[in-house]
Amino acid sequence: MSTGALTRPVSPTRDVLDNGVVVLAHESTATPSVSVNATFYCGSANDPPDLPGVAYLTRRTIDRGTSLRSAADVAETLDDRGVSLRVSASRHTLTIACVCLSEDFGEILSLIADIARRPVFPAEEIDKRRIEAITSLREDQDDPSKVARDLLLATLYGAAHPYGRTVKGTVESLGSITRRDLVEFHARYMVPSALRVAIVGDVAGGAAVTSAARSFDEWRQPASPDEPIAPPVRHDLRSVRTAVMPGKSQADICYGFTTIRRVDPRYYAYWMMNNVLGQFGLGGRLADNIRERQGMAYYAYSSFDATVGEGPLIIRAGVDPANVTRTIGAIDDEVRALGADGPTRREFEDTRDSLIAALPRMLETNESIAEFIQYTEQFGLGLDFDRRLPSCLSAVSMDDVREAAREVLDPLRAAVAVAGPRE
Repeated sequence: MSTGALTRPVSPTRDVLDNGVVVLAHESTATPSVSVNATFYCGSANDPPDLPGVAYLTRRTIDRGTSLRSAADVAETLDDRGVSLRVSASRHTLTIACVCLSEDFGEILSLIADIARRPVFPAEEIDKRRIEAITSLREDQDDPSKVARDLLLATLYGAAHPYGRTVKGTVESLGSITRRDLVEFHARYMVPSALRVAIVGDVAGGAAVTSAARSFDEWRQPASPDEPIAPPVRHDLRSVRTAVMPGKSQADICYGFTTIRRVDPRYYAYWMMNNVLGQFGLGGRLADNIRERQGMAYYAYSSFDATVGEGPLIIRAGVDPANVTRTIGAIDDEVRALGADGPTRREFEDTRDSLIAALPRMLETNESIAEFIQYTEQFGLGLDFDRRLPSCLSAVSMDDVREAAREVLDPLRAAVAVAGPRE
């Protein structure tokens, strides 16, 4: 693919079928392939509070047969065309996606529609996938980095909040989920009005919409209920929690705060603030201090996940167990300094320029374009968001970033979680 192709604006069309399915189509002839991304606006946030893991187990079993095709039929259709289907679930989305040759687009879209509309969740397949899900969860429970993150989120949000529960649920809940739970989740939440289908690649926009209408338009089901995400309780006191994991050679630290929603107008200032703190270059201020100057961490960085609800800002570091206390102290120092003084002029300008320059890398492939289009649709950012994003960042002032840092970065309010052997 040429450099020019990578930097051309994304120009998707947006069509709404009579049943509420939204079709987002973008033609790109750089390669003879098509990326299909069918995303439902539902996920683990819609799990029953007393039965976490329903969305996750739905994700693992939804492609194991439909009322029109057996699991073997689904696998054969994919294998014959060399296509790998990817099904994923997050807090707020459940996605069925793949990349196929242009000549196979019609058949593959029909298959994805069949899986999305008519899964039967065979009991024997549920039992197989349940075992795999529990195995995956137990592997997470043996991984200090994942244990620390789950412990931090539970501390920040609490067990009653959907962000305080793991996407995969618990061993107990996975063992209790029945076929009826999956069928009810699908019928309640995986409905036409909750579906966005992004089609990107070597197929004309009109043909893409026609094919989508053929596959989805006759599907009728009531809209899913609106279940807003409650704001998390604000924490005004610091908390430190530890999960002791004997026999591990490394301790993992998660240190964080709740922040804002993606639709908050302060989002771009928060994004730039996080980039200064733990993303720019090889890891921002955090990595420069903790890893490069003091040599204490195997890794150190921060992430900012504003989403449908108030998402977290999480600082992560992997260290020798003997360095846990010193590393937390160093994180405190960087958090305190940025929260009090904000970024320097050079940090502000460099991080803005780097975020703008990174945009073409977000749009390098049909698959990444489809994901980008889905993101802009989910948060109502507009079909021209790729062209407006540089101006959104350029409109942020240094004072805006300083204020964002002041609002959230306070060591006295931080939640800290450590998983690993004792110091």
